Amino acid sequence: MSTPETLAQNWRDARLPAAGVHLDSAACSRQSLAVIEAAAAHARHESEVGGYVAAEAAASLLDAGRAGIAALTGLSPEDVVFTTGSGNALELLLGAWPMERTVACLPGEYGPNLAAFFARGFARRALPVDDLGRVDPDAARTVLADNPPAMVHLTAVGSHRGVVQPVSAIAEVCRDVGVPLVVDAAQALAQIDCVADADAVYSSSRKWLAGPRGVGVLAVRPALADLLQSPEWAGSLSALQCLEIGEANIAARVGFSVAVGQHLAAGPELVRQRLAALGSLTRTMLADVAGWRVVEPEDEPTAITTLAPTDGADPVQVRARLISEHGIVTTAAGVERAPLEMTTPVLRVSPHVDAYTDDLERFVTALRAVT
Repeated sequence: MSTPETLAQNWRDARLPAAGVHLDSAACSRQSLAVIEAAAAHARHESEVGGYVAAEAAASLLDAGRAGIAALTGLSPEDVVFTTGSGNALELLLGAWPMERTVACLPGEYGPNLAAFFARGFARRALPVDDLGRVDPDAARTVLADNPPAMVHLTAVGSHRGVVQPVSAIAEVCRDVGVPLVVDAAQALAQIDCVADADAVYSSSRKWLAGPRGVGVLAVRPALADLLQSPEWAGSLSALQCLEIGEANIAARVGFSVAVGQHLAAGPELVRQRLAALGSLTRTMLADVAGWRVVEPEDEPTAITTLAPTDGADPVQVRARLISEHGIVTTAAGVERAPLEMTTPVLRVSPHVDAYTDDLERFVTALRAVT
């Protein structure tokens, strides 16, 4: 029977040794050797038989990847299409949006998402939230019922703060009010449970699923997918199928599909438990580091710890020194990540399941040294 300890060791054994300490999985996790080899093998096959023949040969593996994403989101494999990433998935969905262009979203919405809404002419409304930026389902019900938007967009876990949104509760509210719910699961997929009654879910490969960069997914329930605008030339193709048409890095999709399979084999619930435990441990160890304030509650069920400077430290410079002087990778998150909510940059720490206490101790010591 797998345990958190065996999960951690198996995860680490499946990868090249880290060149230092990697605490940046919320940005980009380390790929396994199997994922790297699968993508490389497909590239070699393209060289042997041509890209399109190789893509046909990879169809069953890509179907397995779609099925894995469907299992993680509560949708069907036929509802899933590949994209080049989360941002691309949202842009594709907005480009085919069939209804009024009004959206209700968090005050702490991800900056690039706000830019995508603006570029497509969406009028934005704010969802009611608490001091941590977590949406209040009861207050949201009142707001949405009084003046329903055409879409509720919910980023399940933010880029600038590791707080879990009540996706299932908001999905119930949206269902009752009759408003489609679109979930940005870029930080959520494989970190928290993403099986909820959402109308659309999109995510990327490179974060908690530890796949290659440059690939993502969009999953849309038939009730919404059937409404999406189809191009004139679509013929027998559905609007959703049209979103996947075009030149693509099939090798990256192959690697992503293998990464999804590895995640399922490891046990999604066990992975979530391990990540939540590491997040709690990280916050406890960082609670008394001078010059920083831990933003998330200690028991928040994510592996993300956000550190807000309290005495003038510059997260960008701190991150650079952590890398150059200590070989530790973190994220410096600027205010552009949540421009309607953030006022100062923050430092983000995000270990994956193969982190150990001594890795975190090494980080705490280094952080004290460079602050």
